[in-house]
Amino acid sequence: MGGNKALKVGTGEVSGNPDTLTADFAVETIASTIEQALGSANIAATRMRDKLLRAGIAEADLQTSNISIVPKLNDKQAIAGYTVSQALTAKIRNLPHAGELMSAAIAAGGDAARLNGVSFAIENDAALLTEARKKRLPMPGKKPELYAHEAGRPLGRVLEVSETAPSYGGPAGGYSPAAMDSRFPIEPGRQQLTVTVTVEWALDPAARPGRSRARLRRLAGLA
Repeated sequence: MGGNKALKVGTGEVSGNPDTLTADFAVETIASTIEQALGSANIAATRMRDKLLRAGIAEADLQTSNISIVPKLNDKQAIAGYTVSQALTAKIRNLPHAGELMSAAIAAGGDAARLNGVSFAIENDAALLTEARKKRLPMPGKKPELYAHEAGRPLGRVLEVSETAPSYGGPAGGYSPAAMDSRFPIEPGRQQLTVTVTVEWALDPAARPGRSRARLRRLAGLA
């Protein structure tokens, strides 16, 4: 805090129903040559992708997130084969059918299919963010007014209002790799959204001379 301004931070929390689910799919294949392992992985990944597209997932909501080729070593530390992994992230907006969609994608990928985890989010969060800001928008109170009082200067106009990126907390899960014909049970639950707002006030010209900035700095260390 500088000698001409005072700060206050407020945090507001609200909760809402998730409206999107992000599934981290992958395929993993092992073969004696890179060409064989990569070919099998490409086939499985393409089948999973096509199944999701046919189920209504938008192409913009699918993203290849990782590709790796790792040699497998035998007891003599010689290369005995290769493991190829490809990861595909899918954003599912139709939550009532999310379990069905994930099961269908895994079935399409066969034994090479993997599901590394899921996460929920509130994409349409404008109304919730507004509610969170209203809950704890910092107003003049104990700390800013105390600084102003000890500085011998009245609290002035607001100089700046800043906000950290909203943070989300809520249900997320991981699933063991498996090809399944049955539907995954999906429970979105409720998700918490937190907003932190910082307000900076100016200190008006001194109304009571004699208060030193040194005293204000000592107070800052105790506040």
